[in-house]
Amino acid sequence: MGYNTNTANQEEKAVLIGLIHAAQNEKQVKEYLDELEFLAYTAMAKTVKRFVQRLESPNPKTFIGSGKIKEVKKFIDLEEIDLVIFDDELSPTQLRNIERIINPIPDKPTCKILDRNNLILDIFAKRARTAHAKNQVALAQYQYLLPRLTRMWTHLERQKGGIGLRGPGETELETDRRIIREKIKRLKDKLSIIDKQKATQRKSRGQMIRVALVGYTNVGKSTLMNRLTKTDVFAENKLFATLDTTVRKMTIGNLPFLLSDTVGFIRKLPHQLIKSFKSTLDEVKEADVLLHLADISHPSFEDQILVVNQTLQEINSNNIPTIVVFNKVDLYTGDRSVKKLKNTWMGKLHKSAAGKIDNVVFISATKKTGIEDLKTALYAIVRPLHVKRYPYNNLLY
Repeated sequence: MGYNTNTANQEEKAVLIGLIHAAQNEKQVKEYLDELEFLAYTAMAKTVKRFVQRLESPNPKTFIGSGKIKEVKKFIDLEEIDLVIFDDELSPTQLRNIERIINPIPDKPTCKILDRNNLILDIFAKRARTAHAKNQVALAQYQYLLPRLTRMWTHLERQKGGIGLRGPGETELETDRRIIREKIKRLKDKLSIIDKQKATQRKSRGQMIRVALVGYTNVGKSTLMNRLTKTDVFAENKLFATLDTTVRKMTIGNLPFLLSDTVGFIRKLPHQLIKSFKSTLDEVKEADVLLHLADISHPSFEDQILVVNQTLQEINSNNIPTIVVFNKVDLYTGDRSVKKLKNTWMGKLHKSAAGKIDNVVFISATKKTGIEDLKTALYAIVRPLHVKRYPYNNLLY
C-alpha cells in the first residue's frame, strides 16, 4: 500500500499515540487524546486506535519505547493505517527514526507520521480561505518543515502544500532547504506588506472602541458574533472553523463600537503560527476590551481558560479589561440556573485566576440565554472608555 495522495474528500484511518510521564498524568493524557481525536476528525481522519505508554520521559530517539513502536508498526501493517499522530511535538531526530521504522522501504512508504503541531498546521492549511490566511499558514508550515526535511517529503518544486507527503531522496535535501529558505523570505516580505495594510485599516476605523472575542477553539465565538451583530459569520462544530478576523460594527442602545472575531487558541499552539498570524493577533493586542469566551460544558474548560490566558500573556495582551463569558450553559451538566452559577467560583473570578477580570457572564449563544446580561456588561465597560475618548459626546450616553 502506498500513500493515497488524493484524499481531499476521503476519510483516512489514523492511530493516536500519547505518553504518560512526569509532566502529564493518565487523566490528562486521556483528555489530550480526546482533543487530538477531534483534531483528526476536523482533518477528515477516523481514529481507529489509541496507543498510550507510561515512561519517565519521552524517548529521545523514538518518543515511545522500542517495544511499543514495534507494536504500533504491527497494527499499522495489519489494519492498513494511513496516519500515525503523536500528541506531542516530535524532534527532527525522533521523526527521522520513527519514519525509518514505520516505513522501512524509502521508495514505498505506507503510512504518514505526524505530530500534534503538524496536524494543526494541516488543518489551518485546509481552513485558510483568503490570500492573507494562506500566506500566514504557508509561512508557519515552511518554518516547521525546514529542520525536519527527510525522505518523507515531496520535492518542493513539485509539492502542492500537503503536510506529510512523500519526499525527496537524500541527495535533494540541500536543494530543498535552499528552496524553503527562499519561500520563507518571500512569504515574510508579502506578510510584512499585508501587516502594514492591516495596520492602516485598523487606523482608518477611527477611534471607535474595539472589542475582541478571544477563547479556545470551538467555544462558540463565531456563533456569539452572529448573535450580537446579527450577521452570518461561518460557524461549525469543528476546530478552527474561523481563521480570518471578522470585524463588525455593533451598537448597544446608542453606543457604537467594533466587535472582532479572532482565531481560536489551543493547547500547544505551534509557535510558528503565533508568529505568522501577527496581524490577526494584533487585532487582539490593540483591542480596548476582550470578551474571553469559555465553553462551560467542556470537561476541561478550566484548562482551556488557562491556555488562553497563557497565550494572551505571550502576546502581551493579558492586562486588557476583560469580560469572561461562560457559554453553552444549556449543555452544562451541573445546575444550569444562571443565578446559582453566579454564586459559584466561576461567578467570582478574580485577577489572579484569569487575568484582569471586570465581569463574568453566563450565556448560551445558540439559545439566546443571558445575551441581554452580556450586552449590559459590555455597555458598562465600553461606555466610560467611549466617554473618555469622545468627551464632547458624553451627554448622549
